[in-house]
Amino acid sequence: MPSPRREQTLLPRPTRFAPRSGHFTLDAATTVRAGSDAQGAADLLRTLLTPATGLPLAPSPTGAVTLAVDRGLRGLGEEGYGLTVSPHSVLLRAATPTGLLRGVQTLRQLLPPEALAPAAPRAERWDLPCTEITDVPRHDWRGLMIDVARHFHDAATLRRQIDLLALHKLNVLHLHLTDDQGWRMPVAAYPRLTTVGARRAESMRGPDGSTRFDGRPHGGAYTRAELTGLVAHAARRGVSVVPEIGMPGHVRAALAAYPHLGNRPDRALDVWTRWGVCDTVLGVHDEVLDFCRAVLAEVMEVFPAPYVHLGGDECPTTEWEHSPAARARAAAEGLPAPAALHGWLLGRAGAYVRAHGRRPVGWAENGARLPPGFTAMSWREPAHAVAALRRGHDVVLTHHRTTYLDYAQDDAPDGPLAQPGPVVDLRAVHGGDPEPRTGGADGARVLGTQAQIWTEFAPAAADLDRLAYPRLCALADRAWSGPTAWADFTERLTAHTRRLDALGVRRHRTPDTPRTGAAPAGTAPSA
Repeated sequence: MPSPRREQTLLPRPTRFAPRSGHFTLDAATTVRAGSDAQGAADLLRTLLTPATGLPLAPSPTGAVTLAVDRGLRGLGEEGYGLTVSPHSVLLRAATPTGLLRGVQTLRQLLPPEALAPAAPRAERWDLPCTEITDVPRHDWRGLMIDVARHFHDAATLRRQIDLLALHKLNVLHLHLTDDQGWRMPVAAYPRLTTVGARRAESMRGPDGSTRFDGRPHGGAYTRAELTGLVAHAARRGVSVVPEIGMPGHVRAALAAYPHLGNRPDRALDVWTRWGVCDTVLGVHDEVLDFCRAVLAEVMEVFPAPYVHLGGDECPTTEWEHSPAARARAAAEGLPAPAALHGWLLGRAGAYVRAHGRRPVGWAENGARLPPGFTAMSWREPAHAVAALRRGHDVVLTHHRTTYLDYAQDDAPDGPLAQPGPVVDLRAVHGGDPEPRTGGADGARVLGTQAQIWTEFAPAAADLDRLAYPRLCALADRAWSGPTAWADFTERLTAHTRRLDALGVRRHRTPDTPRTGAAPAGTAPSA
């Protein structure tokens, strides 16, 4: 049986493609023509291809490879593109510069896998198959959340993950920057957030409830320059970095640094060494509101993304119920009970974000707890997404049974440690539906979907690779292309794994895609 043509192995699957006879040859004489608004795409093409191929792809007003923004191509939307490869020329067009960035990744996948490997032997000629492609994404939000609070992953690791997201036409990196176990972003007005809150004495071994600890200190924080550099790196690839600063719960690291922000200011806390849900939460006095505003102001300076994630889930209310100050605040605000302070505090933070032209996002535990104006990430049950839609929220689908990559990806008894729960294998992710039955709710408010890597059991960069790939390929395919047949997807994935291997991705072995080389050592994460 002949091998499929390269355009038949593209991942995600293009909206429409038509193979043509012949090929276009890239060699040392090949030049690139790009207008002023296409320079970013031309620069990305060289950044991605020149190290591996050795080809200069020099700029020229008569280049055989043409990259062009045509605002009249409105049917392509913000991220669509059209690509024509003929024996004598390559034409990539889009209505926006972002669309060209997506097309550059398709050009890259049309080359042999060796063209993706920086250490590969240099060839003098590289062939592109002749084809015509028109490609438009099904969903606007296509992302990956990486939890850097449970285990810190440095900026170089995140840049590499951004490169892999862009290859798969994913456009959001959601960074979970703060939690009970660590605070990773510097805030000038509160330096102890990183001098104290970024380090814990040890880490739990095993899932929540374990009595074993590793006895090893763990810590790490980014500099502001590292974060702004990360944002710029992502922007050059068409990826938006969405920051998450969790509140009112999941704040033990912040309270270890600044106890006066809690409900018992006289209590000394450590940065939490356990997993699971901690019962310490923010207080609701004016100093806490000042803290939230100061942190969010700096977050919005560093991260220009239109969205700011405020966490919002898993917030025990026991401390408020026992705090005279919290009960007084609830009464003064006309709230029915201290538990309602959850929505009140989130609402105040969300209003501050909106006043600065951004959109607040929160984890939706039941579809009915987030304040108005929030985008809801529904993770517990599909019905919660419908409930959020009916309340007028935009929704990003993050259901744990199809998008939580910290769960085991097979039932091997000797597999790496994973979050207790259902097996989320490749087929489960492929079958995840970013277009749920909305029961009459406004389905147009479903923005898209993203995968989650919670990192309780993912301390190393190799763990991120193993947990994400190839499962993230399935989510990327579904989010960009819509539903595809399992046989079609796995055939393309089998070819695509050669690209992943060329890039050095330390992926998980699956029955459908045998792995080259040894599996990496390490463990897996949790939610």
